[in-house]
Amino acid sequence: MQQTGKVENSLGRGGIRFDAGRHHKAKLGFVLLAMEQTIEEDMFKLAPDGVGVHFQRAPMANKVDVDTLAAMASGIGDAAALIVPEVQLDVICYGCTSGSVVIGEDKVFAELNRGAPGAKPTSIISGVMRALEAVKAKKITIATPYLDPVNEIERVYMQERGFEILNIQGLNIENDEDMVRVTPDYIFEFAKQVDRADSDAIFISCGALRSVDIIQALEAESGKPVITSNQAMMWDCLRLAGVNDRSDKYGRLFREN
Repeated sequence: MQQTGKVENSLGRGGIRFDAGRHHKAKLGFVLLAMEQTIEEDMFKLAPDGVGVHFQRAPMANKVDVDTLAAMASGIGDAAALIVPEVQLDVICYGCTSGSVVIGEDKVFAELNRGAPGAKPTSIISGVMRALEAVKAKKITIATPYLDPVNEIERVYMQERGFEILNIQGLNIENDEDMVRVTPDYIFEFAKQVDRADSDAIFISCGALRSVDIIQALEAESGKPVITSNQAMMWDCLRLAGVNDRSDKYGRLFREN
């Protein structure tokens, strides 16, 4: 959606003047985990002027494992319905990488459509895979904070969609509260350790990690594209909404695509 922001005269009521508002380029909605602490700040940081970011949370236990992720599926649609009700969103996104692969995109999209009909549905993992395709990466390495069973589901999920996973390693952190406290410098070191010389790109998985902070430095160090969950999610939502703003601050993805 592209609006000009042109001032319009109202019909009556004292000649009140309206324009397209602060969010004249697009309105984006995000369904987050109940305990999420990183994504909102990252989305405000990544959103260009004129783009609105709006949030709602779906119930989930702080423990991040296959069972708790799968159990939150029905809450996605309920949460989506509460994001600026009666205002048409351009894009609605489920903001959990591990949940996206455990629940599956088709079911996630159905829930998002139930809660926010008319908005284009997407998820973090959808954005990640589109971002990897945009930077022409097929052979990738993945650094995550997850438990091994979650990593295995993500590995299989992405391989079935045509990516060659050279290495995937997790920090075996169970609680989201701990994931948000992993320092950016440690994420940088861990991702370098997980990477392989013959990979096309490094993917740092999980919206809870503060990975956006180290994209530029890791690309400079590795000489290859770095895709992170939150960076890819915003890029994907913007492009789905028809917003093509670029940036030099968040890696090759935002700079060149």
